[in-house]
Amino acid sequence: MMDINFPLVLVVITAITGIFTLYYKIRKSKLRVDYKPNAIVDFCRSTFPVLFIVMIIRSFIVEPYKIPSGSMIPALQIGDFILVNKFNYGLRLPVIGTNIYSVGAPKFGDVMVFKQPGKESINFIKRVIGVPGDIISYNNKVFYINGVAVDKQLANHTTGTANNYSLFDECIAESCHQIQTNNNKLNLAAEGTWKVPDNMYFVAGDNRDNSHDSRFWGFVPDKNIVGKAFYIWMNWKGFTSLPSFSNNGSIR
Repeated sequence: MMDINFPLVLVVITAITGIFTLYYKIRKSKLRVDYKPNAIVDFCRSTFPVLFIVMIIRSFIVEPYKIPSGSMIPALQIGDFILVNKFNYGLRLPVIGTNIYSVGAPKFGDVMVFKQPGKESINFIKRVIGVPGDIISYNNKVFYINGVAVDKQLANHTTGTANNYSLFDECIAESCHQIQTNNNKLNLAAEGTWKVPDNMYFVAGDNRDNSHDSRFWGFVPDKNIVGKAFYIWMNWKGFTSLPSFSNNGSIR
């Protein structure tokens, strides 16, 4: 998404304002007079409570993100603003991502936000295809999980020189979602077989022929998980367009 480590920035700013706030309280208690702080201390002590609440909400409850690419089409469009549940997979410490209280684990079909392996300052969003212990194969645009093909039924077909693609309903167990494939493109580099290690996950974009995912760079470590995307609340591609709320709703 963006190459800025917002959690780290937020933690650092909150810590700095917290230190100044603590200094103010200690200073005031020692002087036992009407202590008047300078402008910096006064600003920090007034903003610290707000920053602390924001940090708690973003770190442990819910966090907003914007979709910058088309790798998750058709579920998510470029410019979608989404909400991510930070508690669904357990309580994780900000920045380092250590799980301090387990609640649940990612499962097939979840749309998951995570830090890109090797580039942890960048957040990615993909769909979970494989969990620890699974053997995942991808061949001729079909995923196989432990030797069983993921059910894929044609939902729509569009032909044209620029937009020759097909939409499929893809289901396994009780999880169903739509994917998109390019009829003119067969990327053999994306094919292969992988066994998902412990504490790792295999992910792929719904726009199967236009997604840089586990088929190319490997697995997502558990420590890199940010949360589960669950709601689209706005679409806004940029300042040259108006926000749209027509596709608001739960993410499938």
